[in-house]
Amino acid sequence: MSLSWILRRLLLIVYTVFVVSVLVFGITQVLPADAAVTLLGENATADALAAIRDRLGLGAPIWMQYLRWVGHAVTGDFGLSMRTGQPVGPEMVAALGRSLLLAFAAIALMLVIAVPLGVVAAVRQGKLADTLTSLVSYLGVAFPEFVTATLFAMLLADTLQWLPATGYVSPFEDVWGAVQHLALPVLTASVILVAHVSRMVRSETLDVLHSDYVRAARLKGLPERTVLMRHALRNALLPVVTIVALDVGYLLGGIIVIEEIFAIPGIGRQLMVAITARDLPSIQAGALIMSATYAVANTLADVAYAFLDKRIRYD
Repeated sequence: MSLSWILRRLLLIVYTVFVVSVLVFGITQVLPADAAVTLLGENATADALAAIRDRLGLGAPIWMQYLRWVGHAVTGDFGLSMRTGQPVGPEMVAALGRSLLLAFAAIALMLVIAVPLGVVAAVRQGKLADTLTSLVSYLGVAFPEFVTATLFAMLLADTLQWLPATGYVSPFEDVWGAVQHLALPVLTASVILVAHVSRMVRSETLDVLHSDYVRAARLKGLPERTVLMRHALRNALLPVVTIVALDVGYLLGGIIVIEEIFAIPGIGRQLMVAITARDLPSIQAGALIMSATYAVANTLADVAYAFLDKRIRYD
């Protein structure tokens, strides 16, 4: 892994975000929403609408509007929200932070549960532990997020009253309160991740346990625990790095339902509110920030994969 390869990956991030910015800006231009009417209301006079369009530069060619927008966006200025009148950038970055907190907490819980489950299922192939792991995986995939969220809320919030059902508390304000409010969303988000990753870890571990170098380690008389921990798991867990990066993107886009059910003001929920209100600056900022985050996560996964697996050589 060389510096030139890392630089090419960084350039790929820039190219990806550029393409997404063109697509997002183009799509928002054809939406059935008039920014001037959204700001002033349908009862505004023609002169007032013309004045606001002129102030916003809406009469300029599309390419000029795009260059002006992307020029401000690279500095973090995404304009003002048509819904609240507040700067969009800080609002979306704060929402992204809440979503990332939820996403990384769900991924951490998933790794703690899924990796041991997958390893035990592989070592105990065909036995009760393997059967139970398969059952957990099938159930996790079968239940959609809104069903899992409802079941957890009914059991842990309504019936047992162990956790609050909705709401969000910043960990900078109250750590224990943040843990309590995030518990149900994190459990819900991690269920389907555990189902996917545990099956992958099981499959990869089985492949590695039947490989030649593991057989050679056993023939040397090494204890089975040493063979598993030092020789098998390192290579069996490499694909999990890629899955974790993909899960970040999945969670950013896929936890909108979870954020809506548990009233978490994350970026997915903010984007849905912006779409409903036809708040074009917020839509543009949310989509661009999410795509950039996803691109960075995938690049970090590639770098980590190359660092962990010395056999990989990038041209």
